[in-house]
Amino acid sequence: MAAVAALSLSACGKGGTSGGGGDTHFVTGNNGVDTVPAGKRATAPDLSGTTIDGKTLDVADYKGKVVVVNVWGSWCGPCREEAQYFAKVSKEYQDKGVQFVGINTRDTSTTPAVNFEKEHGVEYPSLYDPTGKLMLRFKKGTLNPQIIPSTLVIDRHGKVAARALEALDDTGLLKMIKPVLAEK
Repeated sequence: MAAVAALSLSACGKGGTSGGGGDTHFVTGNNGVDTVPAGKRATAPDLSGTTIDGKTLDVADYKGKVVVVNVWGSWCGPCREEAQYFAKVSKEYQDKGVQFVGINTRDTSTTPAVNFEKEHGVEYPSLYDPTGKLMLRFKKGTLNPQIIPSTLVIDRHGKVAARALEALDDTGLLKMIKPVLAEK
């Protein structure tokens, strides 16, 4: 309960700081994006469940692709601002080895989430996570989502390569994706 309360307090922010002590291996960029060198990345946790349209989804099925995970809520103003850019970039990169997946959180039903995706032209799947349990699967001290919106880029090997704790436009999103996509 305390973790869910903490997520509620930090939700829907504009930027944030990385928590966790010790040698986390990630570098905080001056553009709000944290990155980890390829050899130091943590494996993404199990991100599976039911989508907002009732289908089953497991992000691990996309291993071999670069996966962009966006944590969002229909109630979140910055999420509404960035949705058009995520829809645009996801379409531009769907045939280039990039898969987008949303994690819809804190919506009390799927109806507003489905309406949000229709309104903003989002065509990629979104896991339905009303209580934030998927966010809590990330280990402390890693590139974990801490506010809403949060965006993560998972490399082809299923490891978290980059994280943004703020709303992104297409330029910011591509700055996160392109270096990971260029990796062999």
